[in-house]
Amino acid sequence: MQGKIIKGIAGFYYVHVVGYGIYECKAKGVFRIKNKKPLVGDNVEIAVLDEKEKLGIITELFPRTSQLIRPTVANIDQALIIFAVSSPEPNLNLLDRFLVMMEMQQVASIICFNKKDLVSKEDQDRLKEIYQESKYPLIFTSVYKKEGIEEIKKLLYCKTTALAGPSGVGKSSLLNEIQPDANMQIGEISEKIKRGKHTTRHSEIFQLEGNTYLMDTPGFTSLSLEELEKEELKKYFVEFKEYEKDCKFKGCVHMNEPICGVKQAVLDGRIHSSRYENYMMLYEELKEKKKY
Repeated sequence: MQGKIIKGIAGFYYVHVVGYGIYECKAKGVFRIKNKKPLVGDNVEIAVLDEKEKLGIITELFPRTSQLIRPTVANIDQALIIFAVSSPEPNLNLLDRFLVMMEMQQVASIICFNKKDLVSKEDQDRLKEIYQESKYPLIFTSVYKKEGIEEIKKLLYCKTTALAGPSGVGKSSLLNEIQPDANMQIGEISEKIKRGKHTTRHSEIFQLEGNTYLMDTPGFTSLSLEELEKEELKKYFVEFKEYEKDCKFKGCVHMNEPICGVKQAVLDGRIHSSRYENYMMLYEELKEKKKY
């Protein structure tokens, strides 16, 4: 049988098989010998040892299409990055860090601004304006008014999506709105491992329907970009690329150089100043880190 690892803890892997449910599995010893460790998100082949108790063994790991470094998970197709439009106010520097982190790991991003019922249309339009040139899909939702939920479901369909964003923005409420059975899945695994509340500290994938999965994880709170070279940062602000042909110097980092296409695009309003200011802040941060 083929399935997807939706949770791993203490050497046990919980594999969801569409139409059959969740199996508690160990991995064959050969993986350890070959130094291949199964990850949450891996697509696997399992041999069922006990159908009644839903026990099995992982016999094969299929090739990965992607792998996130932090958190360590495999086969993520996209990230749904959730911020509130208010209460708390959106920290756009943090949002841009999330976007850079996903770009570095070649994972597509969707931006979701939740709690739209708390602000005016003008406030929403201001946020739209900042990110419209970046071409990221942008959705405004309200769990309270149940708005934007169906639009999100369409974007999640038949993909494995990582849920990201700071605390207090309504991630759990949104997850429960998208998949009311999420708590049932948590309970099914918790019953097997008898660990209850401790399970939430590990990366976890929920099946929404068929081959549609949503991953929630505590690992996205770590957003240091220190492994990134400052000269590479510009590659991950996607709207810069179009204007780099107008830079005078090859290797222009769009900071202090004269005749810079990116800086001119900012002045002309073709790149939003908020995005450029956050780029400058991150560049200076990376520059300072390299000194120490």
